[in-house]
Amino acid sequence: MHDIWNPWHGCVKCSEGCENCYMYFLDEMRDKDGAEIYRTGNARYPLSKDRKGRYKIQSGELISVCMTSDFFLEEADEWRPEAWDVMRERSDVIFYLLTKRPQRVADCLPPDWGDGWDNIFFNVTCENQKRADERMPLLLELPFKHKGVQVAPFIGPVSLDKYLAGGQVERVLCGGENYGGRRPLDFEWVKSLRAECAAHDVTFVFIETGTVFIKDGKRYELKGKRLQATQAFRSGMYYEGKPMHFDLVDSWGLPVPEERLYVPHYRRHCEECAMKPVCNGCSDCGKCD
Repeated sequence: MHDIWNPWHGCVKCSEGCENCYMYFLDEMRDKDGAEIYRTGNARYPLSKDRKGRYKIQSGELISVCMTSDFFLEEADEWRPEAWDVMRERSDVIFYLLTKRPQRVADCLPPDWGDGWDNIFFNVTCENQKRADERMPLLLELPFKHKGVQVAPFIGPVSLDKYLAGGQVERVLCGGENYGGRRPLDFEWVKSLRAECAAHDVTFVFIETGTVFIKDGKRYELKGKRLQATQAFRSGMYYEGKPMHFDLVDSWGLPVPEERLYVPHYRRHCEECAMKPVCNGCSDCGKCD
């Protein structure tokens, strides 16, 4: 995928949300061990260029980092400085960081961090109330200009109301469990969390139902991520809150003009996909033609 950058692969399970980790599941299908942690060949992917010398990742794109690991994993400490260097150099690109280890973050920031870089969107996972109450105070204390929450896999009711009140959180994303996991997601949890986000004008994105979905007390099994994303879209749960704005600059430190920023485009089947508000758009791979 053109919107994912995995400078290292593999992870150590650390909480309830890790139990049925999709990375472990997919690695097992390939006769691999998800607990094996290694630096990938994509460590400098955002700096790659095409034959004309242009960056393959365009200004304004949003790149999700370490989706098959955790950016703040202890075992990756020796590789992280190089990743920070890449993100510093691509100050015209938005990097989405997600972690279950916010307690490690303060000690892992680069020396020139200051109050944060404007091209970094920092998120913590809060799969249930226990982890929300553990990680949200840390999120609010850390020096990031853009903060969000990912309630996925959504395995228990979660209230974020008291953490949203201060206005630091710009987006909450949630979704059910799939691949090797079958823990159910109750639609009532989704509606409650959405109401809290709307009350504080925080963008809320329900990206997928998960394999097992409870609605009005009835249990449904939805096979396939596309079906899960379509049903999440049809639920009407998306709420667009206060707009996020990233002050992106080029290598000279000058603001990137609006007309130079990447504009995503989509295929017909994307119109009913709940992932669309957080997606980089079509990569024109040709697989769905």
